[in-house]
Amino acid sequence: MMTNLKLNFNNPEKVFNKNIFEILTNYDNFTEVHYGGGSSGKSHGVIQKVVLKALMKWPIPRRMLWLRKVQSTIKDSLFEDVKSCLIDYGIWDMCQWNKTDNKVVLPNGATFLFKGLDNPEKIKSIKGISDIVMEEASEFTLNDYTQLTLRLRERKHDHKQIFLMFNPVSKLNWLYKYFFEHGKPMENVMIRQSSYRDNKFLDEVTRQNLELLANRNPAYYKIYALGQFATLDKLVFPKYEKRLLNKDELRHLPSYFGLDYGYVNDPSAFIHCKIDAENKRLYILEEYVKTGMLNDEIAEVIKRLGYSKEEIFADSAEQKSIAEMRKLGIERIKPAQKGKGSIMQGLQFLMQFDIVIDERCFKTIEEFDNYTWKKDKNTDEYMNEPVDTYNHCVTGDTLVNTTSGAKPIKDLVGSEGSVFCYDEANKEKVTSRYFDVRKTREQVPVFEIETESGKKIKATSDHLVLTKDGWKMLKELSINDEIIKV
Repeated sequence: MMTNLKLNFNNPEKVFNKNIFEILTNYDNFTEVHYGGGSSGKSHGVIQKVVLKALMKWPIPRRMLWLRKVQSTIKDSLFEDVKSCLIDYGIWDMCQWNKTDNKVVLPNGATFLFKGLDNPEKIKSIKGISDIVMEEASEFTLNDYTQLTLRLRERKHDHKQIFLMFNPVSKLNWLYKYFFEHGKPMENVMIRQSSYRDNKFLDEVTRQNLELLANRNPAYYKIYALGQFATLDKLVFPKYEKRLLNKDELRHLPSYFGLDYGYVNDPSAFIHCKIDAENKRLYILEEYVKTGMLNDEIAEVIKRLGYSKEEIFADSAEQKSIAEMRKLGIERIKPAQKGKGSIMQGLQFLMQFDIVIDERCFKTIEEFDNYTWKKDKNTDEYMNEPVDTYNHCVTGDTLVNTTSGAKPIKDLVGSEGSVFCYDEANKEKVTSRYFDVRKTREQVPVFEIETESGKKIKATSDHLVLTKDGWKMLKELSINDEIIKV
């Protein structure tokens, strides 16, 4: 049984931001593009509009498809936001929710379907769609958008629409190239921009944090606060302070400890920092950075520094190392939570603060001075992706000397075993376990060298090899260098 509903908003200014209220019942455009900075209220506004559209009286009830690129992200994001809107409108308790199918049927017969586009075949089977909402549209592709528009060709629904919501991540993204680059209005396309300044419901703390970005990183402020397509500065951290810090003067602030594992190519790095949440300041007090360290040596360093009883967050990819460190007396070590987008989330967190680095933390200062955004070679635009400057790697077909014979490193992915290594201290061959072989970079310079004996070594240009004069990158080698044979 369908129930006609009539919603009354006696004080609409207490419910809607102006940016969405102006177009709340405007369905004239097939595509609506809503973009802007963080906390601009654009997603909430679009949801308000689409839900209200579904609740209106139509000849045939609306059948609306709500999309994220990845299905697993739906439940805790888009679905919860739509549910919250239905609660605000006072009708959630009147809806029928099928948890298994991620489907909500409204009292007037309108249907909401929540799907991920990571399995396009499931979308193809859905018929009679009246409207589509693409949350985080920058995660999709132009082909995704094109295919989805074809799902809105049925004639039985009036005013079919597709809604796109996103933050302006880069001028290299398909959204900019398709909707903005030509600089001309598009037929049947409405484009709406918003910033945190347009969100009258934004709490004051969030507002202040966004405004602090204006001085710390102007380019980042333009993108993530104002919602503009701006070119990112070359340096990820263009502004920070370095000076001699007094630990006693900062003793009242909480301490945080981080550990990243390395060995030959990448160093192991242990960092001690403090956060002054009230004044939005982050202090990096101590570092210990060194290559060639085994877990027992790392544990001894932590003990020597007096932090063995502290909570330490370590690289989650090194689960075995974490377990070994606990056995070595670093009992409160735990894996850092990492997932898709964790690097950018971390950067956004750091940019809330004025950063002060102790001038004795040379390696950290080097990182900050060299941590840059990637640059597209065709457009000279800096992308919203940092360069992993110190991630040295070999190529997939580089041979690794395992205890069961020489094997291409690509064949070791997902396996465990032992490899021969060189103990510099004792000048002898030793064995060591491997267990976390991963594919990292693509499209990087590759060098191939050939020794007098006819042995060939193929690896990236920054890969380190041991010579009689110490470790050198492949690109630094000359015909006079002698490589130590293990």
